[in-house]
This record gives sequence, C-alpha cells and structure tokens, in this order.
Amino acid sequence: MKIVDFRIHPIAIADPPLRSSYGLHAPYALRTIIEIESEDGVVGINATYGAESQVQALNLLKPRILGKNAYAITGHLQDLFSDIPGEDDTSQTFLVPGENPADTGSRAFAAVEVACLDLIGKSVGQPVCHLLGGRVRDKVPFSAYAFYKHAGGGGEGGDLREDEYGEALAPDNLVEQVRQMIKKYGFDSIKLKAGVLDPEMEIRTIRRLRESFGSEFPLRIDPNCAWSIQTSFYVGHALREELSSGGYLEDPTSGLRSMGIVKNMLEAKGVDTPLASNVAVTRFDDLPDCVRFQSAQIILCDHHYWGGMRRVQQLGRVCHTFNLGLSMHSNTHLGISLMAMAHVASATPHLSYACDTHYPWQSAKDEVVEGGRIPFEDGCVRVTDRPGLGVELDMDQLERGKERFEKCPYRKRDDTAEMRKHVDSTWNRVLPRW
Repeated sequence: MKIVDFRIHPIAIADPPLRSSYGLHAPYALRTIIEIESEDGVVGINATYGAESQVQALNLLKPRILGKNAYAITGHLQDLFSDIPGEDDTSQTFLVPGENPADTGSRAFAAVEVACLDLIGKSVGQPVCHLLGGRVRDKVPFSAYAFYKHAGGGGEGGDLREDEYGEALAPDNLVEQVRQMIKKYGFDSIKLKAGVLDPEMEIRTIRRLRESFGSEFPLRIDPNCAWSIQTSFYVGHALREELSSGGYLEDPTSGLRSMGIVKNMLEAKGVDTPLASNVAVTRFDDLPDCVRFQSAQIILCDHHYWGGMRRVQQLGRVCHTFNLGLSMHSNTHLGISLMAMAHVASATPHLSYACDTHYPWQSAKDEVVEGGRIPFEDGCVRVTDRPGLGVELDMDQLERGKERFEKCPYRKRDDTAEMRKHVDSTWNRVLPRW
C-alpha cells in the first residue's frame, strides 16, 4: 500500500479561558490535521498537537514517508523513539503537553501511525480497533472534566463564542458546571483540574461535588504538581473519603520520588487513595522508578505522546504486570482524536478508569469531521464497525480551521503569557505554589 501524498494542515479552534497550574488557556488552541493518501486514492486522517514545532517535525518526516508502504511504516520510523532522556527540565512537570522536546519524536510517530491505521482500515473495510487485535468493549467511558474558569467561551473579535458554562471560580459554580456536563453527556465520574485556588478552596470544591452528586460518582483531583509534599499529604488525607471508591489523587507534587513519599505518608495514616500520573510518567523509561518508589498506581496514557496506539497497548500489558491501573489523559481536541482515543481504549483490555476528555469544552463550530460532533451515550463513545477511525474530514470545516489559524496570532501554547495578559502581569509558574 504505497503512500503517494502526505498533507499537513495546521488549524486553530476556540478554547475557553480555563485555568490550571500552568496558567490560563488562550482564546484559541492549535491542532494539526494530517492526511496520508495511498496510490489507490484512499486517504487516512489523524489529528495531533498544534504549534509550529509540531508542523516542522511532521514536514521533516514527509520525504521519509512518501513512497513507503503504510503497513511497514513502524519499521521505517523506529528511530523516532530515540528521544531526549527524561531530565527534569524536559519533563511535562514543567512543560505543557505538546511543547515537550523530549517526546517530539514519539509525537510525530504517533501522528503518522494513527493516520496509517486509518488508511489501512478504510482500504480493507475494517475499523482500527480490529487492526489492533479486536475490541474488548463497544463503548468507552469518559469522565466529566471540570475546570476553574473565567467568563468567556473562547475566540476573539468577531469570532467570540458563547460561554456555555459561565465563570467558575468558586465551589458552587463548579458544581453547576458539572451538573450541566452530566445532563448533556451522561458522565458518571468527575475530575477536577486543581492547583489554581488555595488548597482549602479546592478541598471545599471536591466536598461540594460529593454532596451534590453522591458517592456513586467517583471523584478525581489533579493539581498538576502545584503542591508541596506536605500539602499533597494534607489534601489527600483531608479528602480520604471523597477520593475513595474509584477516585484518585493525580500528580499532586513534582517528581517520582516526591510522589512516592506522599503515597507512603498517606498509607502510614491508613489512607489507601491511589495516586495517578500523566506528568511524572510519560514514557516507558519512567516506569521502573514509578514502580520502585510507588509514585503512581494509575497511569494516564496519551497515544499522542506515548508513541501511538500500539504502544498504549504495550503500556496496558506492562501496567497489568505491575498491578497498575490505566486510564487516558486528554488535551484540547476534536472528533478525530476522540475517536482515536476510543478505538485504542476499546482494544486495550487493561483500562481501569474512565478516560479524560476536553471535548465538552470545544465548539461545534470548529468540528472538522463530517456530520458534526461525536455523540456520547451515557458518558461513553460507541465504537462502530465503520472502516478506519469511522470518521471523514469535512473539507469546508477544515478550511475554516486553517483560515482561523492564519488569522490568529498564536503559534504555540503559552499559558503563562495568557495569565500575564489577563490576570497578573507578574505571574510565573512556581512549583510548589502551596
């Protein structure tokens, strides 16, 4: 199956002013859509992180991909996994996803791998999950992803978007935000992006969520390493009831050793809340220390930067071997990435927790797949038998996304710059903040 064309499309999509310990989301998020076409005229598609660095990495791959067999692309690009060693200054502890030079190669590989799998699936009439060995679940569960946010729905100038969820900088506002999400999408678990307000306020937010939705809704909290070891222990101990029964404490502090210390301190007080990570553990090389120090009991993978779908399946087997839970991290995305997540999750037996998704935060106006937004059924995405990823590009919508990219001033994700522009002109990300 000879590849004859490789097309790269940078786009921009509106993004609300969401907060995290990294800072504030810009009015637009960047994504890159790729098309890989075979000599038979079949086109495989995928979506990955945006930013100029991602586009440059993909452009460098183009001469290595054209003329190659889509079935054999893994062997041709295997050297992309010789990434920069995971030093502290290249960790996602300090760099937002998509801007980490340590996973540039694996991100580029994953982008190509998924597009090739979509191409192969469409050529042979099989869904991608079957190419991965077959599905073990028809529906993939996702979690409500709650954020502290400022007023606004994203976009700028004449492209301002409706603020569907409103401002949420206090516990009661967060509860209403989650209530809207659950009503619309049917989620049955809840994750709070923390590390934004004083820890006491974030403890109150989790307690209000528990009061409002009950113990049948597992709760997770993720401060993206904003807390010290002592604060992490304090919050974990304070929320020992609320984070039990399917919940977890995600990346409370920075570094594998520090995470392990927090876990040991909690266990010494009889608190068995598991720790999760998508920041300290982002590649296979991180796993030995993770197991040794008991840093995380749940790994939140992401096929975009772990190196594609088949490496997520490999990770699932490793996690099963070491009795680690597995879920999926999310970054701002549209329907192509959502369906890619669903296919690999459906074909990965060891999936222990509902996956994250930013999809409720994105607008139908920006969706680039034919037919519009991907539907949720009771908080789940159904994986159909349609060939490939099961979606096609809406070329008109793709062109609108490309025009939006050309007009907007953003060329990489920079949450610090947005904080300085809109919240505090002197703001810097400091770890730990509390």
